[in-house]
Amino acid sequence: MIVKSGKWKVESGLLLALTLASGYAYAAETSRPDLPPPAQVERALDEHLMVLNASSGLKMERANQRKWDNGPYEFNLRAGSSQRNIANTGQKLQEWDVALERPLRLFNKVNIDKDIGAASVARAEYTLGDARHEAGRSLLRQWFIWQREQAQVTLWEQQTDILNQLAQMVEKRVKAGDAPKLELNQAQAAAAQSGVSWRQAQLRAQLASNDLTRSFPSIRQTLNTPPAIPQAIEHDFAFWKARILDDNHELAMVQEHSHVQHLLAQRSRADLLPDPVVGLRYSSESAGNEKVTGVYVSVPLSFGYRNATADSVQQQAEIAADQEAFIRRRLEGDIYAAHLQAVKGFETWQQAQLAALAIRNNAELTAKAYRLGESSLSDSLTARRFALESSLTETLARLDANETRYRLLLDAHQLWPLDETGAIAAH
Repeated sequence: MIVKSGKWKVESGLLLALTLASGYAYAAETSRPDLPPPAQVERALDEHLMVLNASSGLKMERANQRKWDNGPYEFNLRAGSSQRNIANTGQKLQEWDVALERPLRLFNKVNIDKDIGAASVARAEYTLGDARHEAGRSLLRQWFIWQREQAQVTLWEQQTDILNQLAQMVEKRVKAGDAPKLELNQAQAAAAQSGVSWRQAQLRAQLASNDLTRSFPSIRQTLNTPPAIPQAIEHDFAFWKARILDDNHELAMVQEHSHVQHLLAQRSRADLLPDPVVGLRYSSESAGNEKVTGVYVSVPLSFGYRNATADSVQQQAEIAADQEAFIRRRLEGDIYAAHLQAVKGFETWQQAQLAALAIRNNAELTAKAYRLGESSLSDSLTARRFALESSLTETLARLDANETRYRLLLDAHQLWPLDETGAIAAH
């Protein structure tokens, strides 16, 4: 809206901001133009430190799986030399012996070890998925922090421009004798204070931009990101709870960890029966006159150590089971909070939008009354301040509603491809 008073024109930037926000045609749900492009997001998640560490952990567990499959035992070569002294004859006979031995895993232990290796790899895969999920949460949070600060920069810039134009108009009136100098001081002070707030908003936006760049260098920050109109949350809490828990990396990770611990407890119980060592022995005795070939078996005898180890590992398995139950309860609480915030965020934005529109209309009417001499400058500045505050509230409520909804979609794996492990984990 353009308001004219002689040659003076005032653009209502705050009203224009609402008009633009309402007038943008929101693109298809899958594109989400108010978020970074999917290709940038995927690359940013792949390059995040948590994801890189989890990817290295997956590679380590794949190597450990080979160790579990092959077992810890190796062949052992034993050799010795001795001299036999015969007292009656005074003969000294050279003798030597050599043996090749190897512990043998019992068959049931071989199967358990294979299961442990496979379960450990599965746990590492879920850990990688959880790392991508957490990195996605961090990206979403920092992206909207930057968006909030940038939106405040825009609103304060518009407010400063309006107040500067208002101060110029008042200055002309003072020169023409139509207004007291006190009004000029008020207008200039309001414009100066708005300029301070604008610069403070610029500082916060630069800091938020730097944080986002350091954490996710692949994300390009565009200042003209189209504003998205918030959408109501479809389905009830029970739907989102089932959807999120059905495909939750963190829960699957602790479940697999519990599985690994129970397998380790099973392995410790199997170790109560020690693995035998089987060896093949060959010796040359009596200066080579006697050749001896034989097979031997040795079995370690335990006096409590193996029982204590089995009990200790069993307790670790029980702790892991308790941890699984704790994580499930915490996730249910997190899902409830995320769903409630998304639902209430949309309702709050609706109320803020209605309030902002009414207050801005009142500011326009007050400005018109001041131009016609029917209202004071103080009333106009107060109405303008209220209009700015309502615009800030509406803008932040809109961003909050979008962020909480996207967070719910992210947890349900409907926002970004969190199940993709990328090229990092492929090798």
